[in-house]
Amino acid sequence: MTNSTKAPAYDDVEVGTELPAAAFRVTRDTLVRYAGASGDFNPIHWNERFAKSVGLADVIAHGMFTMAEAIRVVTDWTGDPAAVVEYGVRFTRPVVVPDDDKGATIEVTAKVAVKLDDHLVRVDLTATSAGQKVLGMSRAVVRLT
Repeated sequence: MTNSTKAPAYDDVEVGTELPAAAFRVTRDTLVRYAGASGDFNPIHWNERFAKSVGLADVIAHGMFTMAEAIRVVTDWTGDPAAVVEYGVRFTRPVVVPDDDKGATIEVTAKVAVKLDDHLVRVDLTATSAGQKVLGMSRAVVRLT
């Protein structure tokens, strides 16, 4: 699905360009739905007793879910998920999701770090939850028009 905003043009983007920041709410319901879609039913993502028994503070969000939420900042900016030609992260901390109405929030900021050849730019992302960085070395290479 494409965004209704116009995709940025390579020639109009400068190093340091900040993408619109976003915050994504995550609840236990979100995690159960993601487990069904992904097939990842590891109990650390839905069973509080099990998560605590293996040393976690509480249920945690799937790493791939966290990664997917973060890249939405880039795909919303480009208006085209296919513009992302490369994406990688390091998982630094889990997103802890309490069993309450608020859940957790993943806050994402991003900026253009490098302009490459062939209409490509590297975007560096920062993702935090509860004031802690949850993704490290989060980078996407994006093809612009």
